[in-house]
Amino acid sequence: MKKHSFTFLLTAILLSVFSSASAQSAATATLRKEITADLKNNILAFWEKHSVDPSGGFYGSLERDGTPIPNAPKGGVLNARILWSFSTAYRMYGDENYRMMADRAQRYFIDHFIDPQYGGVYWLINADGTPLNTDKQTYGCSYAIYGLAEHFRATGNMESLQRAIDVYHTMESKIKDPVSDGYIESFTRSWGTPEKLGYDGDGVATKTMNTHIHVLEAYTLLYKVWRDAGLRQRLAKIIDLLTTKLYDSKTHHLILYCDSNWKNLDDIDSYGHDIETAWLLTEAAEALGDPAVFEKCKKISLDLTNSALKEGLAPLGGMIYERHKDKFSRDFSWWCQAETIVGCVNAWQLTGKQSYLDSAKRMWEFVKSRVIDKEYGEWFRTVEPDGTPRYKEPKASMWNCPYHNSRMGFEIDARLSE
Repeated sequence: MKKHSFTFLLTAILLSVFSSASAQSAATATLRKEITADLKNNILAFWEKHSVDPSGGFYGSLERDGTPIPNAPKGGVLNARILWSFSTAYRMYGDENYRMMADRAQRYFIDHFIDPQYGGVYWLINADGTPLNTDKQTYGCSYAIYGLAEHFRATGNMESLQRAIDVYHTMESKIKDPVSDGYIESFTRSWGTPEKLGYDGDGVATKTMNTHIHVLEAYTLLYKVWRDAGLRQRLAKIIDLLTTKLYDSKTHHLILYCDSNWKNLDDIDSYGHDIETAWLLTEAAEALGDPAVFEKCKKISLDLTNSALKEGLAPLGGMIYERHKDKFSRDFSWWCQAETIVGCVNAWQLTGKQSYLDSAKRMWEFVKSRVIDKEYGEWFRTVEPDGTPRYKEPKASMWNCPYHNSRMGFEIDARLSE
């Protein structure tokens, strides 16, 4: 009798475990299916349909419904992100239409944004392709590497790889701080000191978190396709700088603005950047292949994720923008929601804790109900604290690009297929 009871109990336990695992597998499959469908049928489709400028490259700005603003300047970040997004789409899905978009972006970026005389990347060009703002922002140079390296990864185009390597060498020779290390925020076209440092803030920060995390992602991707010893050394150093100079181990947040000696210049917590950096750090450490570095980055990654989820999630379900001293920016920016989904799935994969996966699912429900523009396609750039989208904001601009949300799609498709 006891033997039969034990067998029954064991069978019940095994069935319960199997049922639970099957339910979770079905839930992750649904999440992956929905996000991938949005990626292909909504995000990439919008940019394919509306962004191509017949006179060359891509429009600098698009209205909510995709109507182009023909005379809008074209940003280097926008074009590099288009290059990265469609290169990745082609690499993952093999669609020749994605290849045509990627190749168009590659050719236009090389011909119009890379400075043939002084090196580096122009920040802004006119609608006709002539230079407008020739300052060299380190942020923009990083995206040049990111987009060009991915184009090589997807297509094998050697020109793209060489151009990415050229920009990398320029960053190391012109942008890297020879005294305190790290990367100085901005320069004039000929590598002098500009009147204002950077593209946001008060223009006084010599080094910023935002620029350094995008140097990190650019160098990580370049190292995946070009296993250079010098690049490996610099990637390891950037990881070190982010985890020692730009990470506050007391608050578990990143430090946004610094002087040349890494002194914190402000009191800001940026929740989207925290959770974005969380998964970029582990990606970089994995590419580096050093177990000790990975374990260090894993801990910091989880601390950043936990702090962002604890302090940045609003009752409505979205991730708010930031805290600046005693004030909060409580609007929901499209990119913060996308990065939160990836960051939560990353934390779930690192720990196996269901709560992280549940957070990703809840965030996706928020995106579906509040952020996706069901009338005209793509995502709204901003949703107000009460859940109302800002309908008049453009779908494309210097910052609105198929990058954060398309990258979320690529990451979730790849991570949940494993």
